[in-house]
Amino acid sequence: MQTFHSQLLNKFPNLTHTFTTIEDGNLAFHVGDDKKSVIHNHQKLAQKLKYKLQNLVHMKQIHSNIVKIVDENDNFNNPPTCDALITDKKDIPLMVMVADCSLMLFYDPKKEIIAVAHAGRAGAFNNIIHNLLQTFTEDFHSKKEDIIVSIGPAICQECYEVGEEVFQEAQDLKLSYALKEKNNRYYLDIRAILYKQLLLENIREDKIEISHNCSKCDKNYYSYRQNIKSGRFCGILSQKNI
Repeated sequence: MQTFHSQLLNKFPNLTHTFTTIEDGNLAFHVGDDKKSVIHNHQKLAQKLKYKLQNLVHMKQIHSNIVKIVDENDNFNNPPTCDALITDKKDIPLMVMVADCSLMLFYDPKKEIIAVAHAGRAGAFNNIIHNLLQTFTEDFHSKKEDIIVSIGPAICQECYEVGEEVFQEAQDLKLSYALKEKNNRYYLDIRAILYKQLLLENIREDKIEISHNCSKCDKNYYSYRQNIKSGRFCGILSQKNI
């Protein structure tokens, strides 16, 4: 099958990136899968994308808006607890795992900074984008107009039904534009929230790319809404030292 790649990130030969599918297997250790099987899937992906598995930094994702600057303690066997990673280091792949939430890849080609973020309802409502872009500008001196953002496959609004409490919370946060009510049921569009947050942060519209693939509709992706015992697919981004 065709794997979704970012047309914006494809323009940079120093970058390696992909959004995996179920063909790449489950990449998460916390969903009850056999550990050896998960490690094997990681090894296959590392071989496919030509990176050292031990250098990979993934996350213990907790649906927060916490951003972690990668340091020497972070590696495949010691993932930090957070929902966004950022680094200027070369040959350090960053990974974000999802099964309906939005995965986001960020790149500043001027400062050569990469980042990944996990944004489900909590990440969107708590504006993890603001925290990550603040880290770009304050810690790495990036200019927002230089930053490229690619949002990968995620659950679509038609498939993302929420309860009345979440519907009301979204209204309280002035996110009514991302809500739909149909037959006394409520539906939320996370990607619409992320897109607007990016624009409000002065990310250029022509530097934002959004996949319209739905992780629940499209059987090539893992979906928690489809199966609670689902695995996780990922977005991965790395800079080569060339």
